[in-house]
Amino acid sequence: MATPLAKVRGLGSARSGTETFWRQRLTAVANIPLILFLIYTVVTHVGADYADVRTYMAQPIVAILLLALVTNAAIHMRIGLKEIIEDYVHGAGKVPMLLLATFFAAFVGLASIYAIIKISLGS
Repeated sequence: MATPLAKVRGLGSARSGTETFWRQRLTAVANIPLILFLIYTVVTHVGADYADVRTYMAQPIVAILLLALVTNAAIHMRIGLKEIIEDYVHGAGKVPMLLLATFFAAFVGLASIYAIIKISLGS
């Protein structure tokens, strides 16, 4: 039970924990087949030269699956970082760290997407 003072300070339930919980679990489950695909890709191309890997990544299905993996992993990472910061960081540093975590996850995701598109299109 929250007191009126706790409600004013924002110390009560934010009513969004269930949504975050399920989103984290959904991205984790979606990562399983995507990571298995990544492992298959890496194992089958050990020792291959750049041209072979580029030819493989130029296939639309492969590029789409790699883009899905990167996007899903970046979302999953952002949710996890947010939860860790919210649980263990207290004080004035919480908001800047949340912003930094969001920008870091976005940067990693966008840089990876750019790399996949550039390699798969042959540049």
